[in-house]
Amino acid sequence: MLDPRQLQALSAVVEQRSFAAAARSLSLSVAAVSLRLKALEDALGQRLLVRGKQVRATAAGQTLLAHAKRVQLMEADLLNAIAGAAPEPQRRAHWHSLSVAVNADSVASWFLPGVAPLLLQQRLLLDVWIDDQDHTHDALHSGEVIGCVSTLAQAMRGCMAEPLGTMRYRCVATPEVAQRSRSPAGAVSVHRLLEWPAVIFNRKDALQDRFLAQHFGLHQAHYPRHFAPAIDAFEAAIDLGLGWGMVPELHLLRRAATAVPLVDLLPGASVAVALYWHHWAHEPLSAQRLTEAVKAAAAAALPKPGTATEAATGAAAPDKP
Repeated sequence: MLDPRQLQALSAVVEQRSFAAAARSLSLSVAAVSLRLKALEDALGQRLLVRGKQVRATAAGQTLLAHAKRVQLMEADLLNAIAGAAPEPQRRAHWHSLSVAVNADSVASWFLPGVAPLLLQQRLLLDVWIDDQDHTHDALHSGEVIGCVSTLAQAMRGCMAEPLGTMRYRCVATPEVAQRSRSPAGAVSVHRLLEWPAVIFNRKDALQDRFLAQHFGLHQAHYPRHFAPAIDAFEAAIDLGLGWGMVPELHLLRRAATAVPLVDLLPGASVAVALYWHHWAHEPLSAQRLTEAVKAAAAAALPKPGTATEAATGAAAPDKP
């Protein structure tokens, strides 16, 4: 039998990325956490952690961590079922947490609004890991989350990948920046555009490169860049005229009427990003409910690939220097 206290220590160390932070979260000494992990590794006969500046799980540790999360969720579901069967005055559902990895553009625009009713009704706590949609899958693979919104279509072993729909991004800027990016004839000039900085969410964000490759045939283009790894800061940088950037259509549609007007630099052209919900093939009840809520939220907010609203757009011919 696996010791639940040892599994709890493993989860805390991997999630906190250090023994000291894990010890604080568990109200234990660092030595106590270390002893629990050593005992677990000795019992299993293999290393579960790679110790370094940032602690991470080995392949065996990742498998065990995913198992521990399933057990925790099953126990939480059981406790809530028992609480629900108690007489009305004695009923008290337990709060429990679900960890998910979601790209920043999805979190506020459709993910949280879509799952909020379930969280409130079922007393679920959401632990959201923010990462680029091309990298959220790493957190599920490591066992740190129970589900993720990802651009990868292929499910890993023991998991399912379900299509959610497509987020489309437009290249936008303030009217002043847009004017500087146009040729004397009035059309956007990619060479003038690249003289002005791009506003990029973080160093994993490749949307602007995909836009340049898809619509201008430019690969590995060099241009100045601002990095603003927060949605409000990213959009504020564009509003302040610091540069051009790729903004989701969902965000553009929901901008307040008083917001700074933005110009679509290449009307009709966009970058389409297909999203998938990756989750365990065999989920505890609370995770199943979250999966259904995520799928329903995406169905209400995101167009499906191949629909009229997601028709491919024609690429613009690159201008001459």
